[in-house]
Amino acid sequence: MLIIITRTMGKRQVKNESALKEIRLPEEGEIFGRVLKMLGGENVMVKCADGIIRRGRIRGKLKRRVWIRDNDIVIIAPWDFNESERGDIVWRFTLPQVEWLKDNGHIAKDF
Repeated sequence: MLIIITRTMGKRQVKNESALKEIRLPEEGEIFGRVLKMLGGENVMVKCADGIIRRGRIRGKLKRRVWIRDNDIVIIAPWDFNESERGDIVWRFTLPQVEWLKDNGHIAKDF
């Protein structure tokens, strides 16, 4: 059983594996990506699973709720009209979720 202890403003919160959010897998038109570099504002450079480096935009829904850092694994949805250059970041995975994805073969071990 995995137990995670987090600190928030001096309080200790103990969260086990069942308290974590469920894992979301990419839907049609979405792919996995790794954040390479923060570009400032809401823009990040993402290397996608298909080998293309895209400029990702953090959606407004995630902007203030989820902090995205370098080397995070995300789900990116490429834009319809500029699909090889731009995309929207729709989800960020936590470290235990990334380990689960690697163990179950959804992403490569060296991704």
